[in-house]
Amino acid sequence: MWFELYIRGILIGLTASIPLGPIGILCVQRTLSKSHKSGFVSGLGASSADTLFATIAFFSLSVVLSFIENNMMLIKALGGICVVIVGMKIFLTNPVVQIRRNRAGKGNLWQDYLSLFFITLANPAFILIFVALFAAFGVSGASLGVGKGLFMIAGVFTGGALWWFTLTFIVSLLRKRFRPRHLLWINRISGAVIVLLGAAAVLLMFVNTPVDEMLPK
Repeated sequence: MWFELYIRGILIGLTASIPLGPIGILCVQRTLSKSHKSGFVSGLGASSADTLFATIAFFSLSVVLSFIENNMMLIKALGGICVVIVGMKIFLTNPVVQIRRNRAGKGNLWQDYLSLFFITLANPAFILIFVALFAAFGVSGASLGVGKGLFMIAGVFTGGALWWFTLTFIVSLLRKRFRPRHLLWINRISGAVIVLLGAAAVLLMFVNTPVDEMLPK
């Protein structure tokens, strides 16, 4: 029973993480411009935020859900603005400088982790995705209890981490094929895409379009 719950958690984590949105683009960009470790640690930041969302959804934490519901517009706006700022930074960054800093041991993995953690956290509407996934996989907090629930949530984190490790590992294998000018264009293209997604998320609030549709994982 416990092993089955853990496997279900892994599958839920994988399902939630695989769609490639701004978070995925950021992880790919950091893997190419910095290193596999940077991209993977960034993905762990996203997985940590997803695990928090999954915990809230699974245990139906009414206080947290009420706060998010009451401040959804503000949270969505801040999330979209953060995405735009990150996209602009990527667009204007010279990847050669990043590569040199990484070789000199000046890369900051905590910064990579925390930046993706807070960007992901700024999209609380994703909690609804986990509510749907738990229902689809036949798990609920009422029937499992705290102990088994936390064990299953650990599987969610494992599934997300497994996806980000696999994605960044594959990208890192191709990294040596890219020259500095290629990386520069990758920065510009990925930065522009991220800016557009963030800007669209903010603008669509004014026409009552759900932001979670524009900020996929």
